[in-house]
Amino acid sequence: MLAAVEISESLQQGIDDLIAFLPKLIGFLLILLIGFLVAKALEKVVALALEKVGTDRALASGSTGTYVERVIPDVSPSRVIGRVVFWFVLLGALSIAITSLGINALNDFLADVFGYLPNVVAAILIFVIAGALAGWLGRTAARLLGDTPTGKLAATALPVLVMAIAIFMILNQLRIATDIVTITYAALLGAVALGMALAFGLGGRDVASRMLDDAYRRSQEERATLRRRAESRGAGPAPAAPLTAEHGGRRTGA
Repeated sequence: MLAAVEISESLQQGIDDLIAFLPKLIGFLLILLIGFLVAKALEKVVALALEKVGTDRALASGSTGTYVERVIPDVSPSRVIGRVVFWFVLLGALSIAITSLGINALNDFLADVFGYLPNVVAAILIFVIAGALAGWLGRTAARLLGDTPTGKLAATALPVLVMAIAIFMILNQLRIATDIVTITYAALLGAVALGMALAFGLGGRDVASRMLDDAYRRSQEERATLRRRAESRGAGPAPAAPLTAEHGGRRTGA
């Protein structure tokens, strides 16, 4: 009899807790639904705005388009950014909805997620800006240097260098193997600097030798010219010849 009473009280307590939780659950669902609708609207607005600005065209042109195609094949960068905005807003709505439920464990989890989201946004912005910059540098180098070997090299190397630096910055922002990324980045820059120094030293050796020879020859010619001028000034006018005895005798006899 006592056990039946305890079971009845437990069931009643459970039903009371469920009834008390129902308003929170309804509020959670409403907040989540509104957040979803707002997130979808913002996704479309951001994607259309970026397409109007010309983000897809800027990232798909030149050598940059190859790297963008490798990272996100057959996908519009504007839509990718719009999708990120969608998840950012939806997670915000989910955080507010879970807060209304009063579940502390989920609140802590979403706090960690929101703490990481700015890094994701920064990584995406770095990728977009680096892609646009790499494309602009490639087009500018091709336009200024023309269809020459140097122009082709610059139009290919500059976008690669910009995107490589951007990849390391993105990995650093996403906190992926930070120590390894930092060491690799420093080693890569050192290798690039060493390669440029060797290329200039070996490739420009003949040019540097000719420049030194020309400078030495000009200095020798200037020294010789100055020496001749000094000698001509030091010599002065020639002295008059002395009178001989014969000339003196003739003058006396006269």
